[in-house]
Amino acid sequence: MTAESTVPSPGGQPRDPGFSPVSLSSGSFSSGSFSSGALSSGSFSSVSVMPARSTAAGFRFPARRPPARPASPVPLLAADAVAALFGALALAGAEHRPLLAGLLVAASMLLRPHLNRPVPGILDELPGVCGRIAVAWLALGALVAAYAPQHALSARTLALGFLLQAAAGCVGRGLVHWRRRAVRLARPRAALVIGPAATAQRVAAAVLRHPRCGVRPVGIVSERPEGGETLPVLTTGEEVERALVQNGARDVLVVHPSVRSEQGPLLRALAESGCAVWEIDADAPSYASRDQLAGFACRRLEMGTRRRGTAGKRALDVAVSGTLLLLVSPLLLVCAVALRLSSGPGVVFRQERIGKGGKPFTLLKFRTHRPVDEHEAATRWSVANEHRMPWFCRFLRKTSLDELLQLWNVFWGDMSLVGPRPERPYFVGKFSQTYPGYAARHRMQTGITGLAQVHGLRGDTSIEDRARFDNAYIDNWSLWQDVCILLRTAAALVRPTGS
Repeated sequence: MTAESTVPSPGGQPRDPGFSPVSLSSGSFSSGSFSSGALSSGSFSSVSVMPARSTAAGFRFPARRPPARPASPVPLLAADAVAALFGALALAGAEHRPLLAGLLVAASMLLRPHLNRPVPGILDELPGVCGRIAVAWLALGALVAAYAPQHALSARTLALGFLLQAAAGCVGRGLVHWRRRAVRLARPRAALVIGPAATAQRVAAAVLRHPRCGVRPVGIVSERPEGGETLPVLTTGEEVERALVQNGARDVLVVHPSVRSEQGPLLRALAESGCAVWEIDADAPSYASRDQLAGFACRRLEMGTRRRGTAGKRALDVAVSGTLLLLVSPLLLVCAVALRLSSGPGVVFRQERIGKGGKPFTLLKFRTHRPVDEHEAATRWSVANEHRMPWFCRFLRKTSLDELLQLWNVFWGDMSLVGPRPERPYFVGKFSQTYPGYAARHRMQTGITGLAQVHGLRGDTSIEDRARFDNAYIDNWSLWQDVCILLRTAAALVRPTGS
């Protein structure tokens, strides 16, 4: 895309530095950096787009480890199955007893809870366990009464079966929870605490006083020590690496709100190395939360490092882009011929853009404006209604037909149909320094359209807003969300505004 002026005028406010360990965020985690010459003629220093796994002189991430496996559901399933069989003893003398016992076990398995969080003990889930068992027995009684009224189960049989299964289920699940608590106490998970040193030390000390949490803080990641620390303060990337490797840290506790915005690359890097990232509310009273750690409210932060369904996203890209290329090939030919006749040679415009992980690629568009030189093409911001454009070029930009050639980029894997819009190296460097979260957009494949675009953020609009919408899209990505964005984009084509 080309532009009217050399100095961009996007909306939004620049970054307001808060808690920002410079030694961790600027030098140690540099990767995919652009040289100052590539960004401008000395205007900007080297800028990190995404933290690399390994750099020549910076922080090296440990080899990607598989994420810590959650507790296996098999023991609880076995306990529920045994309890159902024990409750089936109440069916002694009933017709088709083996069939009824099988139905009871099946109902108990289907009604089992799908919890994504650990349960402290059987008392915490006792109402749910008894409720599910009662539903299973009532369903079994209703089924028998409906299909074989002469063999309907009596109220005494239903009550006795419920009591037997409930008692056996509580004992079995209680033993499983007891065993898991013993394992957590004997082998707690090592954790790093990130935030201001004083707050991090306070939270770490509280967690250490409650070993039944199953978490053992081993280090504080902060800008500088504040004196009187009981745990080592890690201020460089090498120290963080050493703590990860030597202690096998698998959890990260974020104890200050500023960490998420100022240390996003660090958190994503730790998540990529296999750590679970938790946000801890260190103040009391805190917000309501179902998860607790040593009395602190906490919640799991999904850093978007590993998303299921990426193969489906690529399949959607190939299928849709390939089909559209076949369907619109006559239109592409017409546009190319009209551009050649109205504007002369040079129909296709090729420009370097930055894709996933800071990797450059060549973006294809129909040429709607001719910059004076390469420097202008690389550093001028986009304006939708360039008054010097021929009428046909203005028409292409207004209808977004100049973007159709990017279907080739999608088909070959440089881009996706849906994702953050790619930008030139100069502006990636400038915006990464100015707007929080901009560099984090590059953790997903760039796209032709995206959540920001369907919310009207195209052309000369707020970069801060774009970055926020793009990161929201990445953090909550799903294949269905891509389909919805594509449908909304198609609907928006009837009211084009340019790009």
